[in-house]
Amino acid sequence: MARRCAITGKGVLTGNNVSHANNRTKRRFLPNLQEASFFSDLLGGPVRLRVSTRGIRTIEHNGGIDAFLLGTPDRRLPEEARTLKRRLERIRAARQAAGPAA
Repeated sequence: MARRCAITGKGVLTGNNVSHANNRTKRRFLPNLQEASFFSDLLGGPVRLRVSTRGIRTIEHNGGIDAFLLGTPDRRLPEEARTLKRRLERIRAARQAAGPAA
């Protein structure tokens, strides 16, 4: 499982620990990833993603997982988010083709 956010694409960064004597040793800065579930209205259930805390805030700010994915261009989404977006678009297209419920 990669240490990468499924929404923002934020991943591991590298840098140095710098001591008082200015000795430098390599270190890794890990993103704050959380296993979060978001309710999808189109799918009718929860969607579990490994998302950074900034990604959770972004999704909530944009009105939920459906609104965020459908309103974001594909070029700005990681592969995992693109596959989920395609699923949502297929379901939305099928519902529109079925027409209003009588």
